[in-house]
Amino acid sequence: MGSVRGPEAEAIEPRGRITVHDLGLWDDAHIEPLSRIVQLCRNAGAAMAVQLAHAGRKAFTPAQGVGPQQPVGPSAIPQDEGWVVPEALSAEEIGTIINAFRAAARRALEAGFAAAEIHGAHGYLLHEFLSPLSNQRADEYGGSLANRARLLLQVVDAVRALWPAERPLLVRLSATDWAPGGLTIEDTVQVARWLKEHGVDLVDCSSGGLLPTAPPSLGPGYQVPLAEQVRREAGIPTIAVGLISTPELAAEIIHNERADAVALGRELLRHPYWPLHAAHALHEEIAWPEQYIRARLG
Repeated sequence: MGSVRGPEAEAIEPRGRITVHDLGLWDDAHIEPLSRIVQLCRNAGAAMAVQLAHAGRKAFTPAQGVGPQQPVGPSAIPQDEGWVVPEALSAEEIGTIINAFRAAARRALEAGFAAAEIHGAHGYLLHEFLSPLSNQRADEYGGSLANRARLLLQVVDAVRALWPAERPLLVRLSATDWAPGGLTIEDTVQVARWLKEHGVDLVDCSSGGLLPTAPPSLGPGYQVPLAEQVRREAGIPTIAVGLISTPELAAEIIHNERADAVALGRELLRHPYWPLHAAHALHEEIAWPEQYIRARLG
């Protein structure tokens, strides 16, 4: 049993930050500080992954889009009432977004990250292009699902072209918008098929985030069926996420081949030594940090 963690949501450009305090990879000056973090974790036996993201119309979320730069999106449709109306990206500006993802991936590679994830979920820019609720363009980036997925696939191609084959490339998707007229799991299965054809190794299956609405029901593992369906119908490995907090549930998901990996977020923030307790509960042997051996569970 092991774990892979890294700084989430590394913004690929300043106007793509979720908050003004976000880390970023839009400048070569960011490489060296991040490489020190990567090396520190590598020395402790951990593999570090990086998530490349652009917040789109959800930039500067705590201030509802009010920030040092103007938020952008596929169309001039705000996230919600009271939010800043994003500027619709021109075709030329879309090219700069693709180039920014490519440049950020190069910097992540130079910093030594072992894996990279392109963030296409939770209402951020690439998700905004995918969903018909936020994308009302009339050009080659709007309309059909193939057109709405065009930017995501172009970003994947740009990153895959320089990201080594032996280092996993992941894409995070919101498998459904949980809203009438929005993305459906059937749409996501098709997108996942295209991602597989374009060299993506794993699809990280989350949901929602495009609109300020909650899923119809919440409970342990409530998103696992989404990862299971994408895995089965698209033929690509998946990661299951969302309210997975017990070792038993995580083990059940893997053992029953409902997903190929399980990702934890808030549970690891609450219990940073969760993997050690999970290994004990599942009767597995894993290495403990040397300084904590005296506290090892018997």
